[in-house]
Amino acid sequence: SRGPEEGLPTLTVTTILEDPYVMVRSAELEGYCIDLLKALAAMLHFSYKVKVVGDGHYGTVSSSGNWTGMIGEILRQEADIAVAPLTVTSAREEVVSFTTPFLQTGIGILLRKDTVSQDMSFFHFLAPFSKETWTGLLFAYVLTCFCLFLVARLSPCEWNEPKNEENHFTFLNSLWFGAGALSLQGVTPRPKALSVRVVAAVWWLFTIALLAAYIANFTALLSSGSEQLPIQTFEDLVKQRKLEFGTLEGSSTFYFFKNSKNPIHQMIYEYMDKRRDHVLVKTYQEAVQRVMESNYAFIGESISQDLAAARHCNLIRAPEVIGARGFGIATTQVSPWTKKLSIAVLKLRESGDLDYMRNKWWESSCLRKSRDRWSPLQPQALGGLFLTLAIGLALGVIAAVVELSNKSRHAAGHAKKSCCSVFTEEMCTRLRIKENTRQSQETSGRANA
Repeated sequence: SRGPEEGLPTLTVTTILEDPYVMVRSAELEGYCIDLLKALAAMLHFSYKVKVVGDGHYGTVSSSGNWTGMIGEILRQEADIAVAPLTVTSAREEVVSFTTPFLQTGIGILLRKDTVSQDMSFFHFLAPFSKETWTGLLFAYVLTCFCLFLVARLSPCEWNEPKNEENHFTFLNSLWFGAGALSLQGVTPRPKALSVRVVAAVWWLFTIALLAAYIANFTALLSSGSEQLPIQTFEDLVKQRKLEFGTLEGSSTFYFFKNSKNPIHQMIYEYMDKRRDHVLVKTYQEAVQRVMESNYAFIGESISQDLAAARHCNLIRAPEVIGARGFGIATTQVSPWTKKLSIAVLKLRESGDLDYMRNKWWESSCLRKSRDRWSPLQPQALGGLFLTLAIGLALGVIAAVVELSNKSRHAAGHAKKSCCSVFTEEMCTRLRIKENTRQSQETSGRANA
């Protein structure tokens, strides 16, 4: 406490022990509210005497109609002001006055990470790529195998005697060759022609880059699995049956759900009211301990939950925050300090002092991970890879046509025919189906017999 100084008014301040607002360290009080009180006293030139609330409550109406906690002490004039994480509510505003809120908060859900980790689906191995990427991969595979089949038939270096020999790169063999390369396995037949090798090489390059992208994204997916929360909202909390949930008994959070007209909020209140002896907790520390040790979700002030998540690395707060509210300094309704304190709080906010105190007492002890939320690899990220494959396939087909035209030019010179006619004959011969080749072989075999 700041002792009385000559000529300075002395205020009696009531507060409540709650980490990190007010804590006892070496017989001294410290915390966010103590730092705030020191700053206000320096700005408004008053001394103060701090005492902890006798009954350990914030302030609710008892069955007899009297107010308990810090609100009750203000009304009974046992204290001049209350500097604590005291939520501004309409019921409290009717009996006391509040300053401008010094901290903004809301109602959130505190969870333990291992109780909310998302179950992996049966086909989880498909998750690293989007549906469009998988579709593009299938199309690229079929197109490449077809180009292998086509180029091997056109190239005279790969299939020199169409009428007398069998082409090893049938369509089924081409499919097997592409699948083997996709899994980095060596397969036969081995390409001999330059054109076929160009197609095979560009497919190998494509598969290596694709597999690297798949493995990297799959690793990121597995390592970030615990961060994928199935409980994102209060509606998700109501629909699940794995976790029990509750809040502080008699807190403003409990009465928020009681008075809310939202159907989801009403369902939460009915659940907590029916099981009040089991799911409602007495203190904030008890709530945090219960979340860590059992399948329990705590509904409470989001800013306090942020502190719990910063201190305990296995805890996390769900994204949704409802019921925006603030913590204010309570005074009597006729107190001359109300407006002065409000102006001082606004000045502290404008100067950045409130943000500094917030960061000071909410500093996380957990290692901060810079990893962004995981998402499937989109086709745009592999667009250049698919383009490279398409260019390579086109070069392979062009090389095969060049090789066939060179052979046709030489054959036309020996047979004294036009190059175009020889090229057309070669093309038609090479693109015949396999059965026709076998029939011609059988016919020539019978004739020889």
